[in-house]
This record gives sequence, structure tokens and C-alpha cells, in this order.
Amino acid sequence: MAISPRKAWGIIRSCVKPLGSIRKPLDEAFGYCLAQDVRADRDMPPADRSAMDGYALRAADLTEYPCNLRLVGEVAAGSSACPGIRPGCCASVLTGANIPPGGDTVVKVELTSLADGVVSILEPTKPFMNVRKRGEEAAKGDMLLSAGTVLGPAAVGVCATVGLARPKVRRRATIALLCTGEELRDVSQHAGAHQTRNSNGPLMQAILAREGFDSVTHEVVPDDPQLTIDALKRASDSADMTILTGGVSVGKYDYVPDSVRAIGAKLRFYKIQMKPGKPVLYATRGRNRHIIALPGNPVSVLTSMHVFVLPALRMLSGVREEECRPSIRLPLKSRVKSKSGRSYMALGRVVNKRSGPAIEPVESMGSADILAASSADGVLTVPASKTELPAGALVEFMPWRANL
Repeated sequence: MAISPRKAWGIIRSCVKPLGSIRKPLDEAFGYCLAQDVRADRDMPPADRSAMDGYALRAADLTEYPCNLRLVGEVAAGSSACPGIRPGCCASVLTGANIPPGGDTVVKVELTSLADGVVSILEPTKPFMNVRKRGEEAAKGDMLLSAGTVLGPAAVGVCATVGLARPKVRRRATIALLCTGEELRDVSQHAGAHQTRNSNGPLMQAILAREGFDSVTHEVVPDDPQLTIDALKRASDSADMTILTGGVSVGKYDYVPDSVRAIGAKLRFYKIQMKPGKPVLYATRGRNRHIIALPGNPVSVLTSMHVFVLPALRMLSGVREEECRPSIRLPLKSRVKSKSGRSYMALGRVVNKRSGPAIEPVESMGSADILAASSADGVLTVPASKTELPAGALVEFMPWRANL
């Protein structure tokens, strides 16, 4: 019996556990998920520092303008020099330099003039300006990044700031792709009118590469029951996740469901009340090894990959559950109809209107229409209980890339 997409995801979510942790050199850790908390190893900044090129002085000396102060030294960023600032004195400081003892204010250089060792402050400056106070960003021991954080550029920078040269991260999943079908030919081969070039393999490899998964094998399996069993066992023996396309429905040559049972995998669900993508199968084999079989039509593959497979892979990689299936709510630009009686995952693209971004439905000839999918940014959900959503209705939109 087919189950709802929500229940299907709930089953997957309950079975997937984060993979073990490894240490990665920081310059190789981008995109990995932290398996440890990152804390400040010292105050940030570790001393009062100048936020400007200018002159460090005592706020108490700013009693009149111009205010003339004797220059007693210079502190550049990275310099350990610390000329003391006494009443009536100042020191030249560069951006990022420590504030010398006695100083509490920095006047930017554009508001000053220098002659014969005397600095003239030409315009009023508020006391205590342009100083980054010790510990104002974080105190030693403060939590900076928590486990489950994906290491983007800024997070990598945080790790570098605290001297974490080899952060502990979750291992990325190993993945095996099995594209089934007697009709499939390699993209470099001639395809007769009765044959189909294998678009699902490269399509899935591109999706996985964009997510940073680089341990991926790819095999085409003919419609043969024993070959399907052998390929599935071989793949799931070594891969954390095996993804199949085709051969999963109820046709004469659909051998995948029986092959899953034949290798001793535990069938968790088979068929989802979703269009496209009804004949989706999910099974587990052994400890934290997963099998997801998808329909063979490419739009079904695209949709199912983003609705189920990628979220599961993110969970395996240690990403927080609430961040594994990103979606946004936006208004529809024009109406969309559904007659399936299932949750309809309609192709859509983001367009900009005067009132803000909106979702424009993409016309499609069906789940084989990869050309239509190529002009979409993701899918919007029409609930199974609805036959139409009018223009202006707020819809849940699942983008196919993170920068929307």
C-alpha cells in the first residue's frame, strides 16, 4: 500500500544514523559536517585592537579642537610594540594593531594632520571610537560552532581563527548508482529508436557532485533477475547508500523489489502517494546501509533525489535533521492544476515580481520530460487533497540548489 511522502520521509529519518567521524586537514574540510563543537581558544579579539588606521589616544585629552598631541611611537598589525600613552600623547596605530597601554580611543587618520612630531586632531571624535574591545566577539571557551554545522567558507575561517588545523568531521557516504534497463545505452553510443541513452546516471552524478559526494560508483544493469541480484549485493556490500533507477514498478521485467528481498535487505516501504515518483522503494541492509530504488523516468529521479535521497545523505553526513530538507514558502505566479489524487510535485522556477519573488509553474509533458526539468529551479507541492492551487497561493517550494 502506498504511503504519504511525509510518512515515507519519517521512516527514512528514523533509520538513518550519522556516519563515524574522521579528522580532516582544514584545507580539505570544506563542505564536511562538524562532528565536534568548536570553542574559542582565547578571547576574540585577544586584546583591544584598532579598527582603523589612525592614532590611539586618551579620550580624556579630547577637550578642544584642534587638539595637539605628541606622537610617541607606532604599532603596526602584528607588532609587539607597546609605547605607553600618557596624558597629552598619542601613538600611530594600523588596522588590527593592539591598542598601546593607556589608550582607549582611535581617531582615524583622515581627521588628523602631522607636523614635527605633533598630531593635530582636527574634528570632534566620540570617545572610545574605533576600538575592538578584547573579548567583544567571544570569550575564551565560548561555543563558536556546534556539531552538525556544515563547514562553509566562514566556518572554515572560524576553525582557522581558533587554531583547529584538523577538525573532526563526519565521514561522507560512499554511494553506488545502479541504472537498470535493457534499453539503456551509454551517452557516447549510438541509440536506436527502441533504445534510450542513460541520462539518469550522469544526472545523479551531477547532483551528488554538487553536494560534495565524490565516492560514487556507477553501473548499468540489464533486465536480468540474477544480474540485478548480483549487482545489488555487490553494491550494498560496499556502499553506505545504493541508489537504483528503473525496474522498481510491477512490470514483467521489473526485478528490483524481488532482488532487494533476495539479498536479505529489510523492506521499509514500497510506493509513495506522490507524482512523479510513486514506485519508490526503501530498504535497509545491515548496520546503517541503505537502498533507495527510484522510477526510471528522469523527472521522477530528479524529484525523488531531492525529496528523499539527498536529505538522507545529508543526515548520514551529520547535518542537523531540520536542515536536511530545505524548502521555502512563496506565492504562485499563476495557477497550477492536479488530477492525480496524490501529492503532486510540480516543476517550478523562481521569478521576480514587483511584490517580490514568486514561483512560476513550468509546463511539462510528464515524468520523462527532462527538457522541461532543465528550466526548473525545483518542485512545488500540491497537496493530495487539492485539484488546483490559484495564483497568489502560498506553496511549499523545494529548491534544487542552495543559492535560491
